[in-house]
Amino acid sequence: MRTSSPVTIFLFFIASRTIAQAPTHLGPRAVLPRDREITLARSAAPASVSDSATIYVLKSGGWEEAVHGANGVACLVGRSWVESLEPQCFDAEAAATVMLMEMRRTEMYQAGRSQADVDREIGAGLAEGRYRLPRRLAMTYMMSAGQRLISDDGRAVGSWHPHLMIFFPYLTAADLGLGPNTDTKSAIVNDPGKPTANVMVLLSEFIQPRVPTR
Repeated sequence: MRTSSPVTIFLFFIASRTIAQAPTHLGPRAVLPRDREITLARSAAPASVSDSATIYVLKSGGWEEAVHGANGVACLVGRSWVESLEPQCFDAEAAATVMLMEMRRTEMYQAGRSQADVDREIGAGLAEGRYRLPRRLAMTYMMSAGQRLISDDGRAVGSWHPHLMIFFPYLTAADLGLGPNTDTKSAIVNDPGKPTANVMVLLSEFIQPRVPTR
């Protein structure tokens, strides 16, 4: 009978741990203390924007409105990956479109639904009118120093850069005269050619989470 060498067993053990610890979209998200999540959500945008915004917090059963705002902006801490924290503030058009799809994606990921299931439901929702694409330019603020981001290929990148995301459905890099390679010195197009296409504009300063004065 052929047996595995100690080296083979060791390498298998390391590979198994790597797979187990790799970031994933699927699974339960951490539920933060309510005050901390509100503070983190507000830090996505300048106080002039976020202090009067509606704030959503994530619970084990889904999203809940924690603060009702007055300026049409909505803020939350997104969790595209189980391990990520993505403070975002959406302008009124983004809140009515992009945010609703993102919230539903998070709920489905949290419930362990597959990527294919999530994509099918969002696609069906767009076709049936439960969701819609922006009718004008729509913007998301992601300026928080408290962000904990993960790249599309699953690498933890921490706070990365403060940035804005300007949504323009089906936009491509070529539409803006940008080359095929990502260059942080210029604008970056995410999801090119897709309904969720957006231009990412990097900024110079983070916003530190703070408790708003009222």
